[in-house]
Amino acid sequence: MAKQLLGKTVVVQMKEGIVARVEALRAQGVEPTLAFLRVGNRPDDLSYQRSATKRAEGRGIATREFVLPETATDAEVEEALRAINQDPGVHGCLMFRPLPGALSDERAAAVLASEKDLDGITASSLAAVFTDHEQGFPPCTAQACLEMLDAYQVPLQGRHVVVVGRSLVIGKPVSLMLLRRNATVTMAHSRTQDLAALTRQADVVVCATGRAKAFGPEYFAPGQTVLDVGINFDEQGNLCGDVDFDQVEPVVGAITPVPGGIGSVTTECLMDHVVTAAERAAHGEGGR
Repeated sequence: MAKQLLGKTVVVQMKEGIVARVEALRAQGVEPTLAFLRVGNRPDDLSYQRSATKRAEGRGIATREFVLPETATDAEVEEALRAINQDPGVHGCLMFRPLPGALSDERAAAVLASEKDLDGITASSLAAVFTDHEQGFPPCTAQACLEMLDAYQVPLQGRHVVVVGRSLVIGKPVSLMLLRRNATVTMAHSRTQDLAALTRQADVVVCATGRAKAFGPEYFAPGQTVLDVGINFDEQGNLCGDVDFDQVEPVVGAITPVPGGIGSVTTECLMDHVVTAAERAAHGEGGR
């Protein structure tokens, strides 16, 4: 049976350092503060906000809520973002996406200040990931993949990693972040020819396509480490990943479950980012 890479183990390790940093900031009179910008009341947005708020409270991080109705215009969203940018008491912002209706995610991301962009949605933050500049923040889920591998001491230098998925949220940034760690990275996607033959050659496979149980045992080989980043629902309405866990777990060496894997680490990375943003602001730093 494969070793299960559990998110709670990583969260416990990360939490200790985050709490100590928050205490140090509070001793300087700085209260790390996370803003949520939400348009409308989508159940998944509300669920994540509740979870993240509870996590923040457990680390001494303050939260503020900026809520607009679903009827909001692009101009109103941009006005809210400018207010967040200009408020020195807010250190970082998580804007729930996709924005509803005809609202433009791109227009909103262009307004948010990169130093307060905690989830790598601005052009400046993404450019920093691609150019290895220490500015802004990478997407939380991409960082969560690295945190998971580090916590379980999965070697990356010189190892072959296949990333299946090419989104700006996961596939592209995590590929560059892995490359920075001296992994040999192959970026693949749903249209890659003979994808199963490619993934079977890897030491580490990151599955991030957003397709429920799309990857069965034919995609994997003994000894591999598999990170399943997918958050989907199967035909029975159960939460599941991109990997068919029950079929794949007996084959590989280590695997993240869904739920219980990358998701909880992603939320902890959000906490890490807001504390880092507060530390930079306290030291007068504009970039990372």
